Amino acid sequence: MVQAAMPPSDPGTGRKSRKRASEEAIERTATERTDALGARALRLAEYYHGKIETVPRVPVRSLADFSLWYTPGIAAVSRAIAADPDRSFDLTGRGNTIAIVTDGSRVLGLGNIGPRAALPVMEGKALLFKYLGGVDAIPLPISVESDAAFIETVERIAPAFGGINLEDIASPKCFRILEELQKRLPIPVWHDDQLGTAAATIAGFLNAIELTGRNVRSMRTVLLGAGAANIATARLLLALGHDPHRLTLVDHKGILDAERRDVDELMVRNRWKYRLALQTDGGDRRGGLVEAVEGADALLAASTPTPDTVKPEHIRAMASGPIIFALANPDPEIWPDIARAAGAAVVATGRSDFPNQVNNSLIFPAVFRGILDARARSIPDQVVLAAAKELARHANDAGLTVDHILPTMEEAEFSPHVAAAVAEEAVRLGIAGRPRTRAEFYRIAQEVMRRPPKLARELARSGVTLPMPDEKSTRRKKR
Repeated sequence: MVQAAMPPSDPGTGRKSRKRASEEAIERTATERTDALGARALRLAEYYHGKIETVPRVPVRSLADFSLWYTPGIAAVSRAIAADPDRSFDLTGRGNTIAIVTDGSRVLGLGNIGPRAALPVMEGKALLFKYLGGVDAIPLPISVESDAAFIETVERIAPAFGGINLEDIASPKCFRILEELQKRLPIPVWHDDQLGTAAATIAGFLNAIELTGRNVRSMRTVLLGAGAANIATARLLLALGHDPHRLTLVDHKGILDAERRDVDELMVRNRWKYRLALQTDGGDRRGGLVEAVEGADALLAASTPTPDTVKPEHIRAMASGPIIFALANPDPEIWPDIARAAGAAVVATGRSDFPNQVNNSLIFPAVFRGILDARARSIPDQVVLAAAKELARHANDAGLTVDHILPTMEEAEFSPHVAAAVAEEAVRLGIAGRPRTRAEFYRIAQEVMRRPPKLARELARSGVTLPMPDEKSTRRKKR
């Protein structure tokens, strides 16, 4: 029997299959890491029953001290505040306490999970506020039926707090709620998913621009995703002088521009997105991501977490050595190794297990530290940009590389500097109720921020904080 001749194999096909296998291995490894961390987090949540607790700030030598800390002595403190309500910032913990308020309608990587399921995330946020910023934060997931009810609830609880951090609220209602609360309340209101993420993104972006020899005024930038984070990022880019005609936003329907069929609907439903549709046009481009990225210098992606949203061919269609920020969590729009292999010069993600983590934890503890120390009444975009520029400067001074465009969370020395820059800008803008010099703000922030890590170590060493379950079993074996 004569065997039929096999057609010669295509070496290009073999290379493609090996490349795809490598990409799949990268994705699989990252997913396995995420799954392992999730399983351990669940075990620890069952063990600790929460991440924060209330502990006394004052000494209690005996029950007799409660005549000072409570009745009858406390009446004098209440009378002083009744005579001058602003003294509540100094005579109580209000001046260093904020509320973390959410309805759980848009939790990062989880979606609309509701207020109860959002509570562990808010507890984690409160822990970060305290550990990294020395700020006392109270998690407050709320169950409300409307934007008006959300706003009214926050307005009613505001007398107990020095500031409000809004968290994990769906777009576009997050914009409405933020704007209305900023108008109504005499204390600063901040939406971290907008402002914190945008500030960290801008900080990293400024350094990526410097590394690649680009100029923010002349480069072409594409923003993938037009939700809370990227709408705020676009606004800050324009404030930095980015040419609006060289800025393109892409959402799930394609390029955002004034000629799009749904633009009239946006005018009613999402006026913040509508404004950007009028301001930016990406050079009169039409279509989707493929058309948007052609020849672009940078892609800032903050979309729904889906691997392969950004493909290697998208990066190859961009300008030489582009900047790629893939910020979706837990799964970035493209894995860093794949982006670099496709030609990206600088790659950043929102994950801590890759270089260049764009993490709002680099921003929000320091921003609130500075805002509370200055007793600022609001947090305008100039303050947000001051924080971003100071964070970028710190990384720049430490030495920029393609794998180091932002400080890491371990480089804690940057935080008091960011806090001082924020406070100084609040003074410059005339919104600080307690003006000081930058040096004074830095000293105060440094002192306050040093305390929580030291306290955490001492509590762990003394056994007041329970050790991790695996550490506990190890200690028992040693005994």
